[in-house]
Formats: sequence, structure tokens, C-alpha cells
Amino acid sequence: MKVLLINGSPHPKGCTYRALSEVEKTLRIEGIETEWLQAGPHPVRGCMGCGMCRKNKLGKCIFGEDNVNVAIARMEECDGLIVGSPVHYAAASGAVTSFLDRMFYSSNGFPYKPGAAVVSCRRAGSTAALEQLNKYFMMSNMPLVPSAYWNMVHGNSPEEVEQDLEGMMVMRTLGRNMAWMLKSIEAGQKNGLLPPKPEKKTRTNFIRKIESQEDQLKNYSPYFNSYNKVNKEFKDED
Repeated sequence: MKVLLINGSPHPKGCTYRALSEVEKTLRIEGIETEWLQAGPHPVRGCMGCGMCRKNKLGKCIFGEDNVNVAIARMEECDGLIVGSPVHYAAASGAVTSFLDRMFYSSNGFPYKPGAAVVSCRRAGSTAALEQLNKYFMMSNMPLVPSAYWNMVHGNSPEEVEQDLEGMMVMRTLGRNMAWMLKSIEAGQKNGLLPPKPEKKTRTNFIRKIESQEDQLKNYSPYFNSYNKVNKEFKDED
């Protein structure tokens, strides 16, 4: 079993990394493999709503200059996901937000693979950032891994994070809970307990009649047309 750790901080060895490292250490003690992926420090393109990933059923983003598609490919081999982010203006970093928007939208998420988020902050804004990140898992049929408190650490440097004894305890508890959940899922599958069969999605805007799948795709057509006219070179990419 393996868990993908995504560091959404522009600092590869900063406070967020220190928090994720504590989780990783516990996962490895519990016999779970880990793999790292750095979302920053390079610029991450935001989702432009072109719809090409859905129209062409790519299973990945049409843009491939950053690590988004790498993360999607690695999640095919991984059994769980933990995303870490610093707190910027009481929210997750802009880089990790753009990263996850495209990662989850183009892939349709990673159903029934446990997920969790970790945030680091100097003082405040952590609960708002954590709530923002948790929505990616909750909207994608991914079990949310709990801990003994909110998954946050405080400090202005990795050394200060280590002084947040409660935060370090929360990280270790998160690692143990992730390992326990993965092992429980594996044990259930070995005994014939499979994930629930998904119901076909119904998309509405609360006031229109329910549309057929064909009609839903027509709603994307303005994006397809304008995108193909301007960016034809991306049509056959990857």
C-alpha cells in the first residue's frame, strides 16, 4: 500500500514539509509506502474551464507543463492521498488550489481512496484553509481521514513547527489513522466487501429541467469552439 504526499508549498523543505514528514514517518512505521510530489515552486496554471479533458475523455489535463498529470498518474498506483499547504490569507496557497482544481476535475477524483489535508500557518487562518482543501475529497467519494484535532501545525520555521507538540501529535495520529483505514479497506476487499456501485450523476442548476448527457455536453461547446480556434496546437498533445 502506498500514499502520495503532495507538498503545495513553494518552499520544498519548509513548515509544510516538516508537518508532512511527521505523517510520513508514522506511515512507514505502520508499513505503508510513501511517495512525494512537489506542487511548487514553479508556476501552476489555473483551470481555464476549456472542458477539453471531459470532451476528449482524457482522464488528465490538456496542459502538461507542470506536475498535475504526474500526480494523476501516480494516484493510479497509490491507495491514499495527503495534501499539504501553507496558509495564505486564510486559504490554501494559490499554487495548490490551481493544482487540485485541475487534478480533480480532469480525473474525476479518486473514489474510495482515503484522503486528508494538512496545513501550516504562523498564527491563524488554518481552519479556513483546511476546510477548503477537505472539499476536494468530500466531493469525490474519498473517505476523509480523521485525527485527534484539526490537521494543522503552527510555526514560522521548521524548527518552530517541531515545538508545536500538539501539532506533531496530530500529524502522527493522522498517519496511524491513514494506515488503519488503508488496512481496513484491504481487509474488507479480501473478504468480498467492494466499494459501493456509483449512481449515475445528475447535473442541474436547481431551476432547469434535468438534461440528458448529450445536452450537458452541449453546454461545453462554447469552450470547445473558442479553445480550438485559438489553441489548435494543444488538440493532439499527449
